[in-house]
Amino acid sequence: METLRHSTSHVMAAAVQELFKKVKFAIGPTIENGFYYDFDLAERIMPEDLPRIEKKMKELIRKNLKFEKKEISKAEAKKLFKNQPYKLELIEDLKKVTIYTLGDFVDLCKGPHLKSTGQIKFDAFKLTKLAGAYWKGDEKNKMLQRIYGVAFNTKKELAAYLKQQAQAEKRDHRKLGKELDLFSIHREAQGMPFFHPKGAIIYKELEKFWEEAQKEFNYDFILAPSMLDISIWKQSGHWDHFKDDMYFAGGRNEEQKYALRPMDCPGAILIYNNSPKSYRELPLRYAEPGLITRKEQSGELVGLFRVQQFKQDDAHIFLKQDQIEEEINKVIKLIDKIYKPFNLKYKACLSTRPDDYMGDIKLWNKAEKQLENIIKKTYGKNYEIKDKDGTFYGPKIDYQLEDALGRTWQCATIQLDFQMPLKFNCKYIDKDGQKKIPIMIHRTIIGSFERFIGILIEHYAGAFPAWLAPVQAQIIPVSQKFNKYGKKIKKKLKQENIRAELNDDDDTLGKKIRNGQLQKIPYLLIVGAKEQKAKSVAVRDRKKGDLGPIKIEKFIEKIKHEIGNKK
Repeated sequence: METLRHSTSHVMAAAVQELFKKVKFAIGPTIENGFYYDFDLAERIMPEDLPRIEKKMKELIRKNLKFEKKEISKAEAKKLFKNQPYKLELIEDLKKVTIYTLGDFVDLCKGPHLKSTGQIKFDAFKLTKLAGAYWKGDEKNKMLQRIYGVAFNTKKELAAYLKQQAQAEKRDHRKLGKELDLFSIHREAQGMPFFHPKGAIIYKELEKFWEEAQKEFNYDFILAPSMLDISIWKQSGHWDHFKDDMYFAGGRNEEQKYALRPMDCPGAILIYNNSPKSYRELPLRYAEPGLITRKEQSGELVGLFRVQQFKQDDAHIFLKQDQIEEEINKVIKLIDKIYKPFNLKYKACLSTRPDDYMGDIKLWNKAEKQLENIIKKTYGKNYEIKDKDGTFYGPKIDYQLEDALGRTWQCATIQLDFQMPLKFNCKYIDKDGQKKIPIMIHRTIIGSFERFIGILIEHYAGAFPAWLAPVQAQIIPVSQKFNKYGKKIKKKLKQENIRAELNDDDDTLGKKIRNGQLQKIPYLLIVGAKEQKAKSVAVRDRKKGDLGPIKIEKFIEKIKHEIGNKK
């Protein structure tokens, strides 16, 4: 599939070359479900140009042009691409230069590609959108024009994807976040969400649930500063891997230099090292909703999905070698416990050693083998290998969540780390009185609270279950003269810790009900003469519709059961 999409990207570039003169080509990689290509040209490509480019692509596909590969010298490449500055820049970093020819179009590319354009189904691809993109993602470089596209094996697969995208557009968390008054993002703090009262309720409920779930597994909760001296980041290894993505601040004198933390682990390690530890204390589980700040390009920021500052549900577990399997199994049980209420399917992936790994390869091999044995025992053959996708300090188990639209999101991760305890000289006293180095597990489940809320907004289409809903019940008097009774109902609900509000606007009953439905409130409680006399409420369930009159005590019992069981 990746080869198909890569080849379709080249066909698009060839079509652009025929339609737009003096175009400069940058890069055209594959991405999830499709591809893109970045172009530099004087005239602006408009949305109405996309069908024209698609038409030209179909002409090239029908010609059944061959993808012809050739290896050439750097000198030949520089001569061939003398009018293509972006290709010339790329050539400088190459040891071996390969090109692919497609009709009159020649591109710098290592491949692979299909044999010919005839293998691309002309009714199974589509150009989807335009965007601006800085060359190499650096805002100091020139802004290029990017065309995105998707490609599949069949017309049916394309249709299914486009249908899913149409549904996703309706559920877009940025759109729903505004309509439901949950959060906003301002230019004064780009990529740093502002949660409004209703959004803050969801945030706090998630945090509370996360904290309660961990008590069963004997976690201690810690809080560490979000800004640490840069020396700690150099010692941890984060400096070499993240310094370009970190924010820095100076102290009162020039010698003091701090960095806002891009990760939580050094804080947990400093707390661990603050006092001697015995083997009897292990495993020692430190959980922290840590504030993380990472520098992102403005073009990479996407609502709650990609932000510059977020809170992460981190935990760092210090343990002995012989405790690894049992402890990771406990983490897996905790993951099950936390994901269950959200009705999210998930799949485990084993992520192995990356090219820029840190430490002894023997320790890496040992850690990978241990994780592989655990994942096989737990999931059998139902897991994936993500080659070279581990962190720089250790392999990991990642979890891919599947939402209501079948889209996948990576959230939970269990990372086995033999390196960081060595770097920070972490110790514990073993039963024989000897100093030993503990193993460390890095663990998140929700991941970023901000991102997880974005996922949930789209998963539920804004219709949160009662336990998470900012407003759990809204009282709607049929007319102004029943507002007093409505206030009594609201007071009773508030006394039972039910988040209730009264709509006492001087609108028609139909309009008030409609507004409650648009706000996706789980229960609307209609009150009038009959309800006042019977001390009841007429309940309108968001899913089931009218449930008829119910005594207020019975309704309280019903909704509290639903909230308590996180239905």
